Amino acid sequence: MGFGIEITIKDGFPTVITPIEDTAAFKAGLKAGDHIVKIEGKPAKNMSLVEVVKMIRGPKGKPVLLTVMREGFTVPQDFKVIRDVIVVKSIKYRMLDDQYGYIRITQFQEKTARDLDNAMKELEKSNKDKPLKGLIVDLRNDPGGLLEQAVEVSDRFLSDGLIVYIEGRNKQSEKMRFVARKGAGDYTGPLVVLVNEGSASASEIVAGALQDHKRAILVG
Repeated sequence: MGFGIEITIKDGFPTVITPIEDTAAFKAGLKAGDHIVKIEGKPAKNMSLVEVVKMIRGPKGKPVLLTVMREGFTVPQDFKVIRDVIVVKSIKYRMLDDQYGYIRITQFQEKTARDLDNAMKELEKSNKDKPLKGLIVDLRNDPGGLLEQAVEVSDRFLSDGLIVYIEGRNKQSEKMRFVARKGAGDYTGPLVVLVNEGSASASEIVAGALQDHKRAILVG
């Protein structure tokens, strides 16, 4: 069992990329950019990711004590996080006032694009089957996930143009290009995308593609 953080090693310390929404880490108050300086009192500097993950994981319901240094802290602070089964719902949505929709993408999983389609249909139903005046897509603290889902999500808001391409350092490595295609279910109305320092990987692909094509206003 774990508690819902994406981590990397930065400046020798395990560092939170983002706490996954609605997980124990999120509820405990961990934030993107937090440096974990101790795990259960053991100094975490120069630990490998494998060692960190091994210490973080454990029986459901058993707490783990993290000592965290954060920008704005004068001294490291302790966070007690309870391990649990991590189940993440990738799409959340609701109607806002005055016929605007809000969609939160917490992670890019196998069914994210399909769930996005369903969310759009439900929002339009809630809007009495009228087109939305505008849509907010929230990618804050979304650690990313599957590349193909990032491409499909981007394609729901773009009718043409390059979404992303992949090119290896080796000239002989395979190059991959993903382009948008016009679809009947595409959303073509006004669009705002929310991002922050915890928006990583697939989130950056979506936000970057929509910004490059001047399809959305990015905030954050």
